[in-house]
Amino acid sequence: MAEDIEAKIRRLRELGRAVSESEEQPPTPAPPRPPRRRISRVGMLRERERRKRIIIGALVLAIIIIGAIISVYIYLENKAARELENAKKAKIAEVNACFKGPLANDTAKIQLINAIMAANSLEELQKINVKEVCQERWKAYEEAKRKAEEEKLARELAEIKNKTKENIEIAFEPLLQVQVPDTLRKEIVDTLNMLLKEVDEAKTKEEVLSIDPNPYLLDLWKKVYYYRIDSIPTTKVILVKGNVTNIYTKSEAKEVISKVESLADLLQYQVREVKFVQIALVLSRKDASGGFLKPGDKIEIYDKRTGKRLVPEGYVVLVLVDASQINLAETQSKSKSESYSETKSSQQSSTTNYSPGETSYQESQSISSQTSVQQTISESLSAGYSYNVNLGEVLKAIAAGKIKSPDTVKEVLEGYGWRVLNLEEQTNLLALDPDRTRVLVIVEIPSEFMEEVLKAENSLVIGKISG
Repeated sequence: MAEDIEAKIRRLRELGRAVSESEEQPPTPAPPRPPRRRISRVGMLRERERRKRIIIGALVLAIIIIGAIISVYIYLENKAARELENAKKAKIAEVNACFKGPLANDTAKIQLINAIMAANSLEELQKINVKEVCQERWKAYEEAKRKAEEEKLARELAEIKNKTKENIEIAFEPLLQVQVPDTLRKEIVDTLNMLLKEVDEAKTKEEVLSIDPNPYLLDLWKKVYYYRIDSIPTTKVILVKGNVTNIYTKSEAKEVISKVESLADLLQYQVREVKFVQIALVLSRKDASGGFLKPGDKIEIYDKRTGKRLVPEGYVVLVLVDASQINLAETQSKSKSESYSETKSSQQSSTTNYSPGETSYQESQSISSQTSVQQTISESLSAGYSYNVNLGEVLKAIAAGKIKSPDTVKEVLEGYGWRVLNLEEQTNLLALDPDRTRVLVIVEIPSEFMEEVLKAENSLVIGKISG
């Protein structure tokens, strides 16, 4: 199409040159004419005027033709330029439509636009394959993006692996510092290496995050606690968790540890050896389980002000009942009274009193206008006895050898307090005041609880564990 336009332009140029050359060449001399007739002056003027109009018309026609040729040429030139410009705009629009988003400022886009703007013909413009270049650039971009994503994921995976391995090593560090048998230490190290190997072999971030060392740590720590419990020489151990302290047999303690399901909860436990100490407590009978305690009884000790259990387990060693004073008193009384009165009119009065023995009589008599007689008889009889024995002084006298037959006295006094308590149980009668009667109880408790017991010494309550 461009060749047709250029051919038309060349023909128009040649046509214009031919027209201009024809105007510049002098008119070819006409062949000799026969002598003209003599024309009048008016005719000559007319002829001249006619020729002048012909020349002017020819000139006007030539100008019109030249202007038309120039207009056609200019039109054709402008049309070709417009078509090229429109084609460039279309190409540039195609480039913009393809190179967008992440390729909006790609160098290939700039190069394509520069090549489109530099094209001088439609043929050159058609040789520019925007689609092919765009597809190649998109492929290169996707490939670079994929590689960048892979590199990013690889970096993130490496970072997560390093962080996970570091966390696992930190979590195992306290476990590695514990004094345990070689077999258990080997199991701990093997478990650590196994977890680190799993992290290294993981292919994705999800696989790394799914590796949880806590179940392994929980199991290993339980074995450490079992070892600590077995290492204690006593038959019982103390488990302390926070402010709660309990005494267990070794099998009971292991069962408690085995039921813990959280590593954080497990690490709160402390295993301690039970060291018993004996302490003497002087309590009211009411605060010592009514005094019904015997050596060997299993007990608990509480603070009655707060209700807090101070000692979860202890044992009674000795109980002394405060029965140092024995008092007994009996009284008996009898009384009888009679009265009689009589009144008569008399002006004479007399009164007689006499007391034979313990019976007294009184007789009154009055004679006036009336006579009055009154008789009263009363009788009273009373008897009583009492005794008081200080057992403490009796024991001192026995110790000093001042009592005859001390063995008989000891036999009589042996178990006196317990016999009183037993009689209370048998008769359902309270003989010893629960608030005033004091009981000395020697108990054996773990040394762990001694401080708490001493702090609450004046508000202790002993509870007997039944069964």
